[in-house]
Amino acid sequence: MKQYGKVAVMMGGSSSEREVSLMSGGGVLKALQSRGVDAHAFDPSEKPLFALKEEGFERVFIILHGPFGEDGTLQGALETMGIPYTGCGVMASAIGMDKWRTKLLWQSIGLPVPAFRLLEEGSDLDRVVAELGLPLFVKPACEGSSFGVTKVKTAADMRAAYEEAKKYDDLILAEQFIGGGEYTCAILGERALPSIKIEPATEFYDYQAKYFRDDTVYRCPSGLDAETEARVHQLALKAFQVMGGTGWGRIDFLMDEAGRPYLLEANTAPGMTSHSLVPMAARQAGMSYEDLCLAVLDLAHVG
Repeated sequence: MKQYGKVAVMMGGSSSEREVSLMSGGGVLKALQSRGVDAHAFDPSEKPLFALKEEGFERVFIILHGPFGEDGTLQGALETMGIPYTGCGVMASAIGMDKWRTKLLWQSIGLPVPAFRLLEEGSDLDRVVAELGLPLFVKPACEGSSFGVTKVKTAADMRAAYEEAKKYDDLILAEQFIGGGEYTCAILGERALPSIKIEPATEFYDYQAKYFRDDTVYRCPSGLDAETEARVHQLALKAFQVMGGTGWGRIDFLMDEAGRPYLLEANTAPGMTSHSLVPMAARQAGMSYEDLCLAVLDLAHVG
């Protein structure tokens, strides 16, 4: 398709999510090529970004996950070079990569988030447990794919959970457990796609459950009644909008036992693997994987 020009599918990179990015990127590349797009793999860990200009690329499909790919850094570089790219811009990408600041932003305008505390080396972990209750989650604020996340069931496990998260980031969150189920809502343009309920066979929706296990259950449609589904769509779109989100993304949320949704985190460069959630939601909305990739590419922008 000549209207897109030469397209770089930006995948791989050097973050802890490199393997996932390569899986996602491989799927996107194949899909775009099957629709006649002049698409090529581009791994920024193997060649410098300025090679995009040298090699004549006119558009970039970002499918890098984690730091550099999803935190505004790459987006800023592409804007400097004047190359249109998919997904959120610099600000929304930077905010979305930081779970702590995302929660602060959502909280500031009254959107519901689970109770949380920022942990530091000298934090009174027993007090945090008393305030948030057990179980709770400890996680690095700026990592994806559940790297460094621990479900803490006893106060004695807090220190080890903190140290595990510290391997990935200096900014550590403790977060209240919300036990009514985990859901996600994908956003494409100005449209929210059908929500998905996630039922992992593991203790929680961890890295293996997300990408490799075949016993994770995904319910799409999610089983929410029409009124709750509409409320979730509205909440996801508002959460994305207030971050400055554009193009496409995914908002994860939790439901409590009373059926009230709580925003969990934003994904500004969602996965596109065989186990990924946005393609699943798109399929439920009547859109094939290939059509989804073209729709995302159509939304590419500069700034």
